[in-house]
Amino acid sequence: MISFFEASLAELSIHRIGNKSEDEFYVLSDQSLVIQDEQLKNLLLQYFLGPYAKVNEIYRFFHPNEDLNLNEAYHFAEAIFEKGEHFHENSQQLAKYLYEISNHPKIKSGELYVVYFENVQIEGELQDAIGIFKSETKETYLKVYPENSGFNVSYEQEAINISKLDKGCLIFNTEKEQGYKVAVIDQTNRSAEAVYWKDEFLKLKIRNDNYNQTNNVLGVYKSFVTQKLDEDFDISKADKIDLLNKSIKYFKEKESFDIDEFSNEVIANAEGIESFKSYKKSYEEEFDSPIPDTFDISGAAVKKQARDYKSVLKLDKNFHIYIHGDKELIEKGFDDDKSMNYYKVYFREEQ
Repeated sequence: MISFFEASLAELSIHRIGNKSEDEFYVLSDQSLVIQDEQLKNLLLQYFLGPYAKVNEIYRFFHPNEDLNLNEAYHFAEAIFEKGEHFHENSQQLAKYLYEISNHPKIKSGELYVVYFENVQIEGELQDAIGIFKSETKETYLKVYPENSGFNVSYEQEAINISKLDKGCLIFNTEKEQGYKVAVIDQTNRSAEAVYWKDEFLKLKIRNDNYNQTNNVLGVYKSFVTQKLDEDFDISKADKIDLLNKSIKYFKEKESFDIDEFSNEVIANAEGIESFKSYKKSYEEEFDSPIPDTFDISGAAVKKQARDYKSVLKLDKNFHIYIHGDKELIEKGFDDDKSMNYYKVYFREEQ
C-alpha cells in the first residue's frame, strides 16, 4: 500500500522533546538540514519509511468538535503543504505542541524529526508527504575496524538502530478536506500512556474504507466464534474451526460482503445468525465503529486476517490436527474402556 522506491527527502528538521512532567525541556534547532550525503539520505529513507511497507491501516485527522482546524497537527501540516518555505517554523510549532502534551511520567524524552518527502507512493499514487518521527530508544553498538596489521574494536553509546522506528506518522498531501491520509506507527509505550502519540498529539481516527470494513467484520466474527458462541451454544472446537474456515473461504471467493448472504452460507443456523448480528451491533456501539451490512471486500485485509485464523485442533500434548476442509470427515467420540475422548479421521491416501 505504501512504497518509497521513488521517494526523496527534501528537508529535515530535528528537535529534542523532554518530558514536561519531569521538568525536562525542549530544544529547538535554529534551522533545518539539507542532507547532501547520498548514503546518509538512503539510510534516513530506510529508517523513516521502511516500516510503512507493512502498514495497511489508513487514518485521518479529526477533532471531537468536528472542526479540523482545531486539530493542531492538522493545522501545522496544512501550513507546511501550503507554504513550504515555512517548513522549519512549523516543525518548531509541532515540537512545542508535542512537548505540551508529553505530561505522563512514563513518556520518554527523545529526538523529534519532521521531514518533507517527495514522491511517496500510497495506494498507487505518488504524493508529497510530511513525516513526523520520534526516537526514544537508544542502543550501544560495537565497531570493528582495521588497525596496523589486524583489527581493533570500539563502541558507540546512545546510538539509534535504523531498523527500529519508535514512533512515526506519514501525512499525505491528498484528501485534505477529509483530514488527509495518515499512516501511523507506535512501537513503544504500549500501555495506557501510549495514547498520547496517536490519540492526543495527532488525534486520528481510522478511515472507514473497504479495507477497514473487511478487517473489522472478520475480527468481529472471529471474536464471536472463539468467545461468544460458548455462552449460547454447545459447540465443539472442530465446529468452531469449521466456522472460521468457511468465513475465510467466503471472503476469498466473493468480491463483496452481504451480511445476510454471509450469515446464511457460513453460519447457516437461525439462532446463530441472530446471535452474530446482535454481537456485531454491540461491537459497533461499544467502539463507535459502524460496519455496513454490504461493502466491497479488500483482499489485503483478508490476507492479513487469514494469518490469525487458527485451524489447529490441539489434543493434549500428543497431537495437532489441522482442519482445512470437510468437517464431516472427522468424528468425535468417547471410549468407555479408556475413559478418553477420541477423534476418527477419514481420508483416501497419505501424502
